[in-house]
Amino acid sequence: MQQEVVVVGSYNQDHAWRVDRFPQAGETRRGSGFSTGPGGKGFNQAVACARQQVGTAFLGAHGHDASGLDAERQARAEGLADRWLLLEDVPTGTAAILVDDQGQNQIIVDLAANERLDPDFLHLNVDVFTGAKVLLTQMENNASAIHAALKLGHEHGLTCLLNPAPVHPDLDPAVLELVDVLLPNESEFAQLCQRCLEEPIEAERVVQLDNATLHALARRLCRGTVVITLGRHGALVSHGQARRGDREATYRMQAETVHSIDTSGAGDAFCGSLAAGLVLFADSPFTAAVRHAGRVAALSTERRGTTHAMPHHVEVTARFG
Repeated sequence: MQQEVVVVGSYNQDHAWRVDRFPQAGETRRGSGFSTGPGGKGFNQAVACARQQVGTAFLGAHGHDASGLDAERQARAEGLADRWLLLEDVPTGTAAILVDDQGQNQIIVDLAANERLDPDFLHLNVDVFTGAKVLLTQMENNASAIHAALKLGHEHGLTCLLNPAPVHPDLDPAVLELVDVLLPNESEFAQLCQRCLEEPIEAERVVQLDNATLHALARRLCRGTVVITLGRHGALVSHGQARRGDREATYRMQAETVHSIDTSGAGDAFCGSLAAGLVLFADSPFTAAVRHAGRVAALSTERRGTTHAMPHHVEVTARFG
């Protein structure tokens, strides 16, 4: 299968616990369930993309340990064209995830090998970019690797997507000039506004701001399209000069109604399936890809976990049409 989407990103071994509520400082609470498995924003998004029946390549790093071997096994089980930088002196990334009875989550990540992804490794695997259509990146890697990936994608004519999660402490605002579609959630959007625009905005207020205000901020932040994901409130789309087939420069897409039990991987489901949607709906307005991404993300919240919660394309169409 032709690899039409390239994902450069992180792999973490997830360790997840279920709790009735999150513990307070110094408090120990009993858990009601535990699971471990593949995760990491990059890997989650690659799996979400591949499960939409779109050829997907994944480039990442892992340590010389059991979790690294499992990473490769999981990638091939998902049909990913995987390329790995193997590091002998640093472990594979790990994440601790708490999920409460309301489906909300708290996450701690030790990025480990992910922060050692070498730009030279990306250049050695430049063949992956040839013939692809979309590049998807996040910020769980070192800033130099993120920049190198976006530059390669730009040079090869790919539509370059960046999910700025978590916002990197070494982020150079100039990197956003290489981005065609920026995909922050409300917290990341607030952080970017503070850092790049010196506009102090509380993350909780983002969803309350009107479309015109958010559109104006997005236009100052990035020349390309900005899609702000707003959880159960859907998403706001803000286009620059290129409207990607849409009639409106800005609009909101409402979230689908589902029975949510775990939101841990919803953002990754959205980003990965939006990348897939740009291939699946290449001849349609951008709104078609956004709608599909919203449906995939919504359906993912009806399952526990991250990578394994990513819905397949047939499940999405069966549920939503």
